[in-house]
Amino acid sequence: MIVLSMAACGREPPEQRLRLTIAAMQEAVESGAPKDFMESVSDDFVGNGGLDRAGLERLLKGQLLLNPNVTVQTGPLSVEMGAGDATTATVRFSVLLAGGSGRFVPERGEMQELVSGWREEGGQWRLYSASWKPVGAD
Repeated sequence: MIVLSMAACGREPPEQRLRLTIAAMQEAVESGAPKDFMESVSDDFVGNGGLDRAGLERLLKGQLLLNPNVTVQTGPLSVEMGAGDATTATVRFSVLLAGGSGRFVPERGEMQELVSGWREEGGQWRLYSASWKPVGAD
């Protein structure tokens, strides 16, 4: 399903394709498919504290091992396309990540503010930077 949605993205305007990429990444996390999530992460990704692509993948896999049932709820996406072109973008949003055993209500949850940097690579949007902090933290 993710492959089909990504193939359909090629005919959409750049911002719409970016939104579809983010939705596919969210679905990959909820489906417990870190490999599918990482397909949209650039090789030179950098995150909080110098976290690189390999570190992000380990972090994601670790969270999925601890929380077999993860839900991701995002607030509205604020998309700012790059000045003068549509090949870069900054996306800001809040995200609630909840997880647990899946037996009852989520056992863990945390609301984060996320700022992410994106660029088109080979016709696909890829995440190249991200920073996050708990909502309300300064």
